[in-house]
Amino acid sequence: MQQKVSYSSANQSRAPQCASARSVHALLFAKEEGSPSSESRYLRCPHRLHSTSMMTCAPLLIVIGMAVSSAAAVEVQRPRGVPLSKRQFYEENKPFTCLDGSRTIPFDRVNDDYCDCKDGSDEPGTAACPNGSFHCTNAGFRPTFIPSSRINDGICDCCDTTDEYNSGAKCENTCKELGRKEHEVLQKMAEITKEGFLLKQQLIQEAKNRQQEKQSKLTELQNNKKELEEKVEALRTVKETAEQPEKEAKERHLKAWEEQKAIIRAEKDKAKMAEAFLELDDDADGFVAVAELQTHAELDTDADGTVSETEAQELLGGVDHVDTASFEKVWNNIKDKYVSESQPVEPAPVDTPPEESSKLADNDSEQYPSDDDVQEEEEEDEEEEDDYPEEDFDKAPPTVKTPPKKDEDEEAMPPYDDETRVLIDAAQKARDNFEESERALRDVDDQTKNIEKEISFDFGPDAEFSYLYSQCYDLTTSEYIYKLCPFNRVSQKPKYGGSETNLGTWGTWAGPEDNKYLVMKYEHGTGCWQGPNRSTTVKLTCGKETTVMSTSEPSRCEYLMEFTTPAVCQESEAVNSSLHGHDEF
Repeated sequence: MQQKVSYSSANQSRAPQCASARSVHALLFAKEEGSPSSESRYLRCPHRLHSTSMMTCAPLLIVIGMAVSSAAAVEVQRPRGVPLSKRQFYEENKPFTCLDGSRTIPFDRVNDDYCDCKDGSDEPGTAACPNGSFHCTNAGFRPTFIPSSRINDGICDCCDTTDEYNSGAKCENTCKELGRKEHEVLQKMAEITKEGFLLKQQLIQEAKNRQQEKQSKLTELQNNKKELEEKVEALRTVKETAEQPEKEAKERHLKAWEEQKAIIRAEKDKAKMAEAFLELDDDADGFVAVAELQTHAELDTDADGTVSETEAQELLGGVDHVDTASFEKVWNNIKDKYVSESQPVEPAPVDTPPEESSKLADNDSEQYPSDDDVQEEEEEDEEEEDDYPEEDFDKAPPTVKTPPKKDEDEEAMPPYDDETRVLIDAAQKARDNFEESERALRDVDDQTKNIEKEISFDFGPDAEFSYLYSQCYDLTTSEYIYKLCPFNRVSQKPKYGGSETNLGTWGTWAGPEDNKYLVMKYEHGTGCWQGPNRSTTVKLTCGKETTVMSTSEPSRCEYLMEFTTPAVCQESEAVNSSLHGHDEF
């Protein structure tokens, strides 16, 4: 069906010669689809012939009026550039009121190429108003509006060519081709949406089954937890009961060993005392005298390097000499300092003064040691310098005494007896059973917390997004590998090695009010240098596959991801009905 659109045109002077024809102009229609007809172009004649009489215009108006009346019965009449939705505001037999309500004008001033209304609504089909808009019907494709300044500018803006009705531009009606291509795109989108919606139904059913399984598992874990708690307490009692006799048996064993060591130490001390007496009794007269004690400088009490007669007499208990029986008291006073004559003494290394070293080097100039020897000698010199600082060179090197070696047999505790070993094994078994039950209880606690956490997430109205939980999806670009783990975190890692950067952890759904499940927000990622913490916005679109399609950084430290999933697919409408809705007549 072809659309007929009423229009008229006039120049800005509005010639009075054609004024009586204005009432007829409202009924004049021209084909809006395709290129303008010769009639539509000729209709502008009455306002261009300012000097001609109405007799010249009258025959033309009668002919066109008859043509219009024959088509008016089957076509919707409205001025050129007016959409059907606003047809009721343009009635030929009534004055026209500007759509902004600013004024009312005779209808014959509509589309007369003179702007009367401030909003430009009186000139929908001409370029007279700078703020006007022209409606492209675009039968077979999408209707659209263009600025009125594009009317008859020689450039085809409407695919049905209606915007160039009087410019002479050679326009081709491409609406059907565009409609066909759009139909193919919409058909493909409809197929994807249909398949995605079917997958979504499966996801919803799987989510329900999973929810039931999780709930059953949670109930089972809660029951097991009660049983394990009771078991742990019972095994704790068993363990404590078994550990008490074990502790007592170990303490008895240790006490016996300490007593045995004391006896061994006493015997060794007694032997050392007898040996010391013999060493100190130089004249073998059965007494240790003051003079004999003075020969051991290590017994010096006032740190002057020698043992005076007074010091020696004090060590002997105020007497001049002691026998074997009395020496026991003397031994207790000197045994910590006494050095046995049979104990070897290691002389301290003597450092050669720098002057002597240089002289030796001059005398041995004919010898050329290897580099390794020189390096070893330098290292030895450094060690010696560390051991003997320069300020100590003048002092006599101290006598290095070899510390007495401890008897390994004395330090090693003998093994437990059979009775104690049985008690230890019983207590250890009780400990193992208790620890095993504790581990089982911790595992149940962890599983319970994880399930409760998962159940608490908002996975959508029908839990359709729950299949994304505990999953991760990668996207590799030329520089980075991006990883999206829904309901967890987003990360970025250099493609050719490097540490991972946190781009945000799960925050909330951040879509529009009518559907918040179209956008995910991840926040509080790794901080940027002198900037905010990184964050990521994930936009979800319908698709048969679950994958990260793209990623970008529109603002510093703010990332954007495109993510397709069947979970956002909605039930599709018929493509044909959406396309048919484009036609206006």
